Amino acid sequence: MNNRVVILGGGESGTGAAILAKVKGYDVFVSDQSDIKEKYRVQLEKFSIRYEEGVHTKAEILAASLIIKSPGIPDKAEIIKKIRSQKIQIIDEIEFASRFATGKIIAITGTNGKTTTTLLTYHLLKSAGHNVALGGNVGESFALKVALENYDWYVLEVSSFQLDGTVSFKPTIGILTNITPDHLDRYDYKLENYIHSKFKLISNMNSSDNFIFYYDDPIVRKEIAGRIVYPKTTAVSLKNDSLDVFASNELMHFKLANEVLPQNETTLKGPHNLINTMQAVSAALLAGVEISSIKAALKTFVNAPHRLESVAIINGVEYVNDSKATNVDSVVYALGSFSQRLIWIAGGIDKGNEYGLVEDQVKEKVRVLICLGRDNQKLVKTFTGLVEEVVETESINEVIEIAFQLAKPGEVVLLSPACASFDLFKNYEDRGDQFRQAVLNLRNRDLEKIS
Repeated sequence: MNNRVVILGGGESGTGAAILAKVKGYDVFVSDQSDIKEKYRVQLEKFSIRYEEGVHTKAEILAASLIIKSPGIPDKAEIIKKIRSQKIQIIDEIEFASRFATGKIIAITGTNGKTTTTLLTYHLLKSAGHNVALGGNVGESFALKVALENYDWYVLEVSSFQLDGTVSFKPTIGILTNITPDHLDRYDYKLENYIHSKFKLISNMNSSDNFIFYYDDPIVRKEIAGRIVYPKTTAVSLKNDSLDVFASNELMHFKLANEVLPQNETTLKGPHNLINTMQAVSAALLAGVEISSIKAALKTFVNAPHRLESVAIINGVEYVNDSKATNVDSVVYALGSFSQRLIWIAGGIDKGNEYGLVEDQVKEKVRVLICLGRDNQKLVKTFTGLVEEVVETESINEVIEIAFQLAKPGEVVLLSPACASFDLFKNYEDRGDQFRQAVLNLRNRDLEKIS
């Protein structure tokens, strides 16, 4: 029997899968067409796992009985086409790890909000004393967690790319935050293909499992109405007070716990975080966490950076880093999180944005738009006349100087770009890090003047 597993991609998921495969007695080989980072080479060598980098050796790869593919490798890649022609099964690290995990799985997917929901769900279980691991598309790989320790619960963020590579993956609790058009270049520019990938989350779940979803999302609601859904469902809403979980005037109602939780007693703000919080709390309740523990943990949660991250208040002006907002749908939520007047920083690589979704909010709340990007034509054309002033720049330091000069006490300077970052930055994290550092430099300069 061929017991050979080949891992394509030597990053976080690939290295984790390789270690799990080695621990389980497989003959393992890792192949990465790019350079493997030093931290992953060290891990592979520690477990005596053979690897290659900078090349895919077909003879090594095609000798496998099973291929575990990095989610970043598209199906149209030549090596994937060759593997499929040889009828070798290709799966994702999430699928592979789930075959060996002994604990229960809470899996979170969606276009927006999945990282915050995942981190908060993990925090609620961890704070309650559960033996729980965090993994998937956030933190360490799921496979590495399974390889090194046994947990009662695994809280996983899973992307559509990861779900594409699943076969028998079965969460005990699944959460779908929302669906808006994204990554369509990987799905033949067909929204229905992207929707199908997201719904693979529940394809193996049964009546003993639980599925939590955002009821107000028309795409999700239509898809659920048109298919057989086997797990028990919990719908959360910002509008429908007939549901078991809903929000009204920033009060979150949980009928399954007979409890009302005010958003101002949590660390998260904005309507999108009402959705995230209601879904995470619902998952924690279904996992058996006591409501008293949930209340306490909601006050201590610290979100991941670049998601409505308050950086500093300088001269009465708050500077907020929402660099993760790389599409217009995210900006809708960001703008809705503030009642103050805004200096809005947007721009980058446009992904076919429909700015009409935010025109009313911009007209109501935004006083100045600062365009940060190499091609700002669409932003300038859309919002000139809707705001007092539109300014263009390609420098993050200049952005902060302009904002500092134009902002008035009580206003918010909001970086919520609605665009990808790759024209001026390595990624959205780099954009957010540079924004944060520029703001902190400004604050330090301001403090020096006072002293």
